[in-house]
Amino acid sequence: MKKEITDILVIGAGPSGIVAASYLHEQGVKVKIIEKSTFPRFSIGESLIPQCMDNLKEAGLLEAVMKAGFQKKYGARFIKGSEVGEFDFSLKHGKGWDWTWQVPRADFDMVLAQEAMQKGIEINFNSEFLDVNFYGKSSVSKIRTAEGEIREISAKLIIDASGYGRVLAGKLGLEAKPQVSAHSSMFTHIKETNRPKGKEGELITFEVLSEKVWFWYFPFSNGNSSLGFVGPNEWFAQFPEENELAMQGMMQQLEYYKGRFDQYEFLFPPGKVENISKNVSKLYGEGFVLTGNSAEFLDPVFSSGVAFATSSGLLAAKLAARELKGEIVDWQKEYVDYIKRGVNVFSSYVREWYTGNLQKIIFHPNPRPEIKEQICAVLAGYVWDESNPFVKKHERILRNVARLIEMEENPSSV
Repeated sequence: MKKEITDILVIGAGPSGIVAASYLHEQGVKVKIIEKSTFPRFSIGESLIPQCMDNLKEAGLLEAVMKAGFQKKYGARFIKGSEVGEFDFSLKHGKGWDWTWQVPRADFDMVLAQEAMQKGIEINFNSEFLDVNFYGKSSVSKIRTAEGEIREISAKLIIDASGYGRVLAGKLGLEAKPQVSAHSSMFTHIKETNRPKGKEGELITFEVLSEKVWFWYFPFSNGNSSLGFVGPNEWFAQFPEENELAMQGMMQQLEYYKGRFDQYEFLFPPGKVENISKNVSKLYGEGFVLTGNSAEFLDPVFSSGVAFATSSGLLAAKLAARELKGEIVDWQKEYVDYIKRGVNVFSSYVREWYTGNLQKIIFHPNPRPEIKEQICAVLAGYVWDESNPFVKKHERILRNVARLIEMEENPSSV
């Protein structure tokens, strides 16, 4: 059995793993990535938010993505019947990026992986993580390579960025009850050969079918578009078991987009993810740390997945680099507490979206500019900026504003 030694072993070559590995490599740390898939490979999570840009830049990956020519995303639009709520990232509270991208993840992840390999980072594709034994902070992991060879890799720390593979969460029994309700998603791509010009063919849009069910439209620069539905598990039960027939039936329930995509064949059979939201009982332990979706995933409604994946991957890498230099790192305070602050903000927004409170605010016909700017900053991913009252007071402010709107619309309810 071949034995290898590295400073940091990263599980997963998605955005979280590549950001972590790239940062560590630039700090002179020896890092190795294990990836179960062969790239390029399909993944959901195709709409980024501006906060991702900060993470990509700090990890030394932004320039490579800039060159790829992905569709730029300057904001987002929400539609519910005749109501429209539109957000422009340049009109947000505070500082930060005013734009980002919407990306076919197969292409985006491949760009990041290729850049990492050009830097000299070793990525073992099509390799299966079999087992791990911890000896204090050190570990010995057993993997099966693409050639079927069994290897042992000794590491001083494991960063689990395995996403929905959730490698260590499964092996160490860390799965926990999600923070948000049990929802499912169904999605596919089309080749949109007759795409409208201007905003209608560039701006990502969320069409709200009901308080708890919504549809996404993400146009890409390669001419393809991503279409998908999210809703409670029981909503999906009304459609045929066969995914293609189910997706066609769902498309007929659209109002704004009804008929627009009927002429297009699905580029692949619609995929379905049940019980999207994930959680774990702890984010780190002796010898390991969980990042991205391998730790927690809330809901795709505000496209926060890649932002948290890259934020947690970058922070884990920074702390690991410090620890390797002999510094004392308080992983609970410096990693868990920090990441949880941001996750908790978005959790409030997801919960209040599905209660309808946030929808009342988003679809208000005459929103106060400062409120819209502050909510826009949250939707852009700047959920650690406590100069924003919609971050600092997230647990109650959305309910309070929604209540004020109700009072405004129905004075007799006061």
